[in-house]
Amino acid sequence: MKPVTVLMLVAFPLYCYAGSGCSFLEEVIAKAANASVSTTEYRASLEEFINDENTANAVDKLKQCFLKQSVETLSNFNVMMIFDSEDVDWR
Repeated sequence: MKPVTVLMLVAFPLYCYAGSGCSFLEEVIAKAANASVSTTEYRASLEEFINDENTANAVDKLKQCFLKQSVETLSNFNVMMIFDSEDVDWR
């Protein structure tokens, strides 16, 4: 059990440094938080994953939540999403 714990503790900072590992997911999040991307554009970028009207409405509502936020809130969100483990003092 201890070797597994040690392995996880060693791998965790590397995992955080590497980002999500999914550039598509990072792009979807960036478009959601970008105030210049309209709801229609956002929905079009996710069209291949939208199977029915309920999913389309959920995508629209998600984007609308971001559009209602202030510039400061969106900026803070973007800072949170660009987490870099090198910036953290692990002591």
